[in-house]
Amino acid sequence: MANPVINALGRKLRLGVIGGGPGSFIGIVHRGASTLEEYYEVVAGVFSSNAERSIKHAAELGIDRGYATAEEMIMAEAARDDKVDVIAIMTPNNSHYQIACLAIKQGFHIMCEKPLTNDVNEALDLVKKVKESDVECCVAYAYSGYPMVREAKAIIDAGELGEIRMVQCDYVQGHLAQLTESEQQGTNWHMDPDIAGPSLILGDIGTHCYHLAAFVSGMEPSELSADLATVVPGRDADDYTGILTRYKNNARGSFFITQAAAGADHGLYLRIYGSKGGLEWHQEQPNQLLVRNIEQPTKILQKGGVGLHAAANRVSRIAIGHPEGYREAFANLYTDLAEVIIAQQTNTQEDPLARNFPMIEDGAQGVKFVQAAVVSHQNNGQWVRLT
Repeated sequence: MANPVINALGRKLRLGVIGGGPGSFIGIVHRGASTLEEYYEVVAGVFSSNAERSIKHAAELGIDRGYATAEEMIMAEAARDDKVDVIAIMTPNNSHYQIACLAIKQGFHIMCEKPLTNDVNEALDLVKKVKESDVECCVAYAYSGYPMVREAKAIIDAGELGEIRMVQCDYVQGHLAQLTESEQQGTNWHMDPDIAGPSLILGDIGTHCYHLAAFVSGMEPSELSADLATVVPGRDADDYTGILTRYKNNARGSFFITQAAAGADHGLYLRIYGSKGGLEWHQEQPNQLLVRNIEQPTKILQKGGVGLHAAANRVSRIAIGHPEGYREAFANLYTDLAEVIIAQQTNTQEDPLARNFPMIEDGAQGVKFVQAAVVSHQNNGQWVRLT
């Protein structure tokens, strides 16, 4: 089958990556996901805060254009005839804003890791800059790329559950159930609030819960009440949060989020109930969606199976019975972004379903969520409005 990018542009989209050098989990995911459907080729990158190591790592990865710093890469690429089209930002959280500002100014499209920034004003400024430009920005809330998450959203958008009344999203991990060697040595930047933001648990995985619940339900909470805690002795960063949410239509919700549940694996679990029925999705069994209806038997919908909405089928690339997972979900975000960019560059009509990727406004809303939860906790769980 012909590659739609090459058909439209005569070439693949060029990707430059900043961060995610050798040994980085998220770097491998981004590079692999971007090239999974052959829409992109990775042609440039910055892979370390050490200039020499950055250029060396680029060569080790087979990437010809290795740069010493993000600023050097963005400015040098902007001057090239064969410059990159998209810049992927996967550096520590406190650097996202500065890099994104420079990339937007030079006209590059962006894939940015979450959280978008550590500061609400910076996040809102990025929204303004993107809206005033021709740049597209995707924020890497990858769980929204799963086919059965897109199916869950389509079911709710079609009104099949009626009015939404309850939203629950849990994210229960266990890899920080004990103090790690890196945090004891002070080498894990995720534990440093000056770099990672005011709350480890909220910025690292809490924003995923928040976005997934909002993406599928189609509703943002109007206010929340949050409890943050450090449950592992000797740790300084938050490793637990429990949050209650209220919605404008009187619906209620809750989040149970931790990285310190001894023995837990990944534990991302979404449940939404409306006036006619409900649905459940477990990320550890991502290819199935449980759909309940008060007037019909419970159904288990299968990725690639019959009866799914176009939004799910569009991002299911392998036939039924063949599982798709995390990297494929990430690839769906890259593909969505590519299709929007192609439509823009060729002045053609874009597929409306391509706009399912998390946009800059979603990133800013995640930063607002973190701020509201911190303020609530500091005031003993007081209800705080999410404006």
